[in-house]
Amino acid sequence: MELPLVVGVDGSEPSLGAVDWAADEAALRGVPLRVVYASLWERYEGIAPAQAPNKPSDQVMAEDIVAGAARRAQGRHADLKVVTDVLPEEPEYALVRESRTACALVVGTRGRGGIVDMLLGSVSLTLAAHADCPVIVLRGSHDNQAAPDTHGRIIVGVGEHPEHSAAVRFALEEAQRRRVPLEAVRAWRRTAPATTDQALPTAESARQPERQAAEELDEALGDAPVDVEIHPRTAEGHARKVLLDASHGADLLVIGAHRRGDRFGLQLGRVAHTVLHHSACPVAVVPQRW
Repeated sequence: MELPLVVGVDGSEPSLGAVDWAADEAALRGVPLRVVYASLWERYEGIAPAQAPNKPSDQVMAEDIVAGAARRAQGRHADLKVVTDVLPEEPEYALVRESRTACALVVGTRGRGGIVDMLLGSVSLTLAAHADCPVIVLRGSHDNQAAPDTHGRIIVGVGEHPEHSAAVRFALEEAQRRRVPLEAVRAWRRTAPATTDQALPTAESARQPERQAAEELDEALGDAPVDVEIHPRTAEGHARKVLLDASHGADLLVIGAHRRGDRFGLQLGRVAHTVLHHSACPVAVVPQRW
């Protein structure tokens, strides 16, 4: 079965940008685009649709919002198959359920007040933490970096278990589709002495963390397609800072998110939280089951 790419819309400016991005992505993948509106969205985000600035949000029909989004998507790609749906329930529940039968899910970032670029909306954060498919959150739209292939580069953060990295596989496929280079980054940190009495590390032992990072990077990229240009890079420092720095020159930043089988408890780590809130480009969160 051909799984669609799903985009969540609410009529706001961020969701209109998400429609553009999702339409381009669906066309690249050759899959249908499914436009979904969850009708209780304003209850959580408190933002009126952009298409009706002088009209109360409860007078804007959901059908008009999804129909407008569909026209917008087909205006970019006339041959793209677009289907729409209105779901009368909380957006978190609706879109997490949609993720079970989607190849990917695209949403716009949502903030509050005058700090929209610094805060991520509750819907986007919940989806990144619980969706069953990759979730693409359009960070960076304030400076037009949400447009595909502005920089011609994709970044992927390689984690601690590269042999099971769904994020790396996703990033490789994206780079292959877009025909752009992939920069694979593995952050590392020097090992500090456990106590003040412990001997300082030798030059050989001090290089061990960097060597290990390089080996893990090689392992993660071992099955990379030959037609993808890859730039592996190790970087000393906290992973969240390394990836945020890299996001300023990228079209897409790909990270992994571990999923527990019981689906309870915290599903996003510190790196994912930081990147989702502050990345300068769109972020793809790819679930990795354990």
